[in-house]
Amino acid sequence: MDPIASTTNPWLALGIVVLCLVLSAFFSGSETALTAASRARMHALLNAGDKRADVVTKLLAARERLIGALLIGNNVVNISASALMTSVLVEFFGREGVLYATIVMSTLVIVFSEILPKTLAITAPDHAALRLARGVSLVVWIFGPVANAANALVRVLLRPFGISIGEHQAVLSAHEELRGQVDFLHREGGVERTDRDMFGGLLDIKDLTVSDVMIHRTKMRSINADLPSEELVREILSSPYTRMPLWRGEPENIIGVLHAKDLLRALDKASGDARALKVSEIALEAWYVPQNTHLQHQLQAFLKRKTHFALVVDEYGEVMGLVTLEDILEEIVGDIRDEHDIAIQGVRPQPDGSVNVDGSVPIRDLNRVMDWSLPDEEATTIAGLVIHEARAIPDTGQMFTFHGFRFTVLRKNRNRITVLRVRAAPPQTDGDETG
Repeated sequence: MDPIASTTNPWLALGIVVLCLVLSAFFSGSETALTAASRARMHALLNAGDKRADVVTKLLAARERLIGALLIGNNVVNISASALMTSVLVEFFGREGVLYATIVMSTLVIVFSEILPKTLAITAPDHAALRLARGVSLVVWIFGPVANAANALVRVLLRPFGISIGEHQAVLSAHEELRGQVDFLHREGGVERTDRDMFGGLLDIKDLTVSDVMIHRTKMRSINADLPSEELVREILSSPYTRMPLWRGEPENIIGVLHAKDLLRALDKASGDARALKVSEIALEAWYVPQNTHLQHQLQAFLKRKTHFALVVDEYGEVMGLVTLEDILEEIVGDIRDEHDIAIQGVRPQPDGSVNVDGSVPIRDLNRVMDWSLPDEEATTIAGLVIHEARAIPDTGQMFTFHGFRFTVLRKNRNRITVLRVRAAPPQTDGDETG
């Protein structure tokens, strides 16, 4: 019999083992509760005057120190409990007690000190974090310096391998964390698709420019200012838009923007006589914005100027298209339509499961309508994506497979792809192909 084990009071040792298991359960449950706790919820409780939320917020602000202290405390009590249990069972069963101690402690630690407390904590992490916060802050005060020293040693050991870990380094940005959380809740069924898309659109505003959402000049509806006044009035009244660019000589020579309400007021003053109107005098001065203006800045500019319409120009001052306040808002809330809007979207689902898409349809709009995830970093429209991936302007009838979809060019007008058929690609044909 081991003389060291024989000097140990077995009942005192068992009592210490039980205490260590309780402390281990505390450490495990605290780690799960605090790492899963909502910072936004804690911030709201803190503003409401909950002092426990202040403790949780301070602990989460030094997450690395918190996790390190809990891990050290957990390992200390687990090792101590295993050593004491081994000494007790060796005293009763001799050398076979080591095997018994391994089986018993593994079962107790896994069930009562790991799975059980973690399960309880994850069911209500915010509530558990508030209840355990003060005890955890004491643990961090005791083991915090040791955790800091251990973390510093780990950084030194990883440095020769080219791995640099910052003290407060985050893997994801705040926007990415929010987006990932919303996507996860959508997959779990807690967030509707429309709400997910709206939230994602709001986050994307800072990454998009005016050129991503503008109406291209080839699709702009404008009016020749040299037309007879009667014909010009008919054009304005038959248009689904309230603001129309006016040009003279050539479509690129914009001389102003005509608002339908201003035209109706002038027509009323002229007692309905359209021939008496001078449309160029009614038109407002055109506002030009660079195509690389970020949407967030353009939205603020619209609000500041109290206007909804701007012409987009490139670096040479050439008109590239137009952008409205509604175009920006649609990036957040989705398609906005009223009784005068044109219903053609350019996306036509087919009975066989494929989708016929106009080449000018923006990738972001197509993703939103079809719940797809085609990349839009290198191209704005679906035709642009095909050309980018093909590295050439394809001919009618050619097929390409990439990003999990098969694209077939149905129609082409000179160098422009006008209509595409898109269908899900079979798993075995994952790669580019032409035909």
